[in-house]
Amino acid sequence: MKRILTFILTLTLALSFCVNSFAAATTATASETQTGTSEAQTDTSKTQAGTSEAQTDTSKVQAGASYGISNLSGAPDIVAESAVVMDANTGTILYGKEADTKRYPASITKVMTALLAVENCKMSDVITYSNAAVNGIEAGSSTAGINVGAKLTVEDSLYALMLVSANEAAAAIAEHISGSTTEFAKLMTKRAKELGCTHTQFKNPHGLPNEGHYTTAHDMGLILKEAMKHEEFRKISGTISYTLKKSDTLKDTLELWNHAKILRENSDYYYKYAEGAKTGFTQVALNTLVTYAKKDNVELICVILKDYGADKSYTDTASLFKWAFNQVKSVTPLTDFSLKTAMTANTSIDSSKLDQIQLLNSVYDKNFSVLVKKDFNESDLKTAFKLDEDKKTGRLGYIVISCDGKKLGQTEVTYDTTSKQGKAYQEGKTVDDNLKTAPVASKRKDAIHKGIEFSLRLLVAVILIILIMHLIHRHELEKRRKNRISRRKKK
Repeated sequence: MKRILTFILTLTLALSFCVNSFAAATTATASETQTGTSEAQTDTSKTQAGTSEAQTDTSKVQAGASYGISNLSGAPDIVAESAVVMDANTGTILYGKEADTKRYPASITKVMTALLAVENCKMSDVITYSNAAVNGIEAGSSTAGINVGAKLTVEDSLYALMLVSANEAAAAIAEHISGSTTEFAKLMTKRAKELGCTHTQFKNPHGLPNEGHYTTAHDMGLILKEAMKHEEFRKISGTISYTLKKSDTLKDTLELWNHAKILRENSDYYYKYAEGAKTGFTQVALNTLVTYAKKDNVELICVILKDYGADKSYTDTASLFKWAFNQVKSVTPLTDFSLKTAMTANTSIDSSKLDQIQLLNSVYDKNFSVLVKKDFNESDLKTAFKLDEDKKTGRLGYIVISCDGKKLGQTEVTYDTTSKQGKAYQEGKTVDDNLKTAPVASKRKDAIHKGIEFSLRLLVAVILIILIMHLIHRHELEKRRKNRISRRKKK
C-alpha cells in the first residue's frame, strides 16, 4: 500500500512538473508574440504615416489624365471673343475660342498677383501701404479705400485684392514682395513662363491698361490652375464677404463684397457649381472673367476675355460649364486595383525580387482620375505596374494607365523608407527577416510544437510508470507466493 501511495505521489509530481513546464513555455511564447505584435503595430503606424506622405508626393507627380475629349461637339455660341474651358486637374482643353489670341486681361491679372503672394509670403506677414501704392493708381479705378500707412496682413490684403479688386492692395503686395511694381511685374512674367504660358507679359500687378500687358485665355487658365493648388487662394477667391476692421493704422472699418455675381446666391447670374471667380473690366479689355466650378468629381476652369458686358461674361461662363459637365465624367481606375496582382503580372521581375517588393506595404494614389467622355466604357482602361526604383525617395515604380495601347498617365508607387521593412530592403537584406508578422506566426507554431513535445513526454512518462508499477506488483505477488510456500514447508 505504501508503495502505491508513493507511486501516486510520484505520478502527481511528474504531471505537475510537465504541466508547469508547458505553461511556462507557452507563457513565454505568448509574451514574445505580444511583443512582436506590439512592434509590428508600431511599424504599421509608421507605415501609415509614410503612406500619407507618399500619397502627397504622388499627387505632385501627376494627379490625373484625360482621354478622348479633344473632339467634343455641340458647344454653345458665346459672345466673348476669346474663351477656354480647361480641366483643372490635367490642363486638358475641352473648349477653345481664339484661346491663344493675345488679349488684355484687366483685373483678372490679380490672380497672378495672388498666386505670387501665397507662394512667397506667409498669410500673417504685415504689409505697410505706401503713398505710391495707395495714390499711384489710376483715378477712378477699383479700390477698397485703404489709407496710406495702413498695416494689413497678407491675408487681409488678398481679400481686398480678390473680392473688390483693390488696386492699392495689388500695388502694396507687389512692393512687399519685390520692392516695386515694376520689379514685381518682371517676376509675374517669369512665373507665367514657368507655368507654360507662351503669349503672356505683365507690366503691372493690377491689370490697368498698358499695351505691353497682355495674356491669352489658355495662358490665363494655366495661371488659375496653379493658383487653385493653394487652399488659401481657394478660400479667399470663393468668399462672398469679408471685413477689414478699423485699427490704429486703418482709419475705417471696410466691408468687402465679392464682385463676382456668379458666386452670389441672390444674383440672377448665380451658378451653383461655381466655387471661385475673379472679374475684370477696362475700356480696352472690356469684360473679363475667370471661374472654376466642380460637379460630380469633375473640376473645370473657364476663362472669358473681351466680352461685351458683365452679364454676358456670366451667361457665357455658365453656358460653357453646363455644356462641358454634360460632356465628360471622371473615372478612378485604381479604386479596386490590386498592386500585388499587377506586380506578379510583370514578367520582367524575377521571383526573388517579386517576393521582396510585395512585402514592402507599398502605397499609391487610389484617387488617380481620368477625364473621359460620358459614354466611355471604364473597362477599356488598362493598368500595369512598372518597376522603376529610386531608393532615395522610396519610389518602387509606377502604375501606368493606358487605353488602346496609348499611355494616358502614371502615378508613383512608394514605400516607407523609415519602416523596418523599408530599411531592410534598402540595405539589401531579406525583408521578411524584419517583419514582425512572420516571427509572430513562427512563434505560435513553436508553442504548438512544444506543447506536442511535452504531451509526448508526459505520455511516455505515464507508460513507464505504469510498467514499473506493474513489475513491482508482480514482484510483490511472487514474493508473497514464495513466502506462503515456505511457511507450508515448515509446518
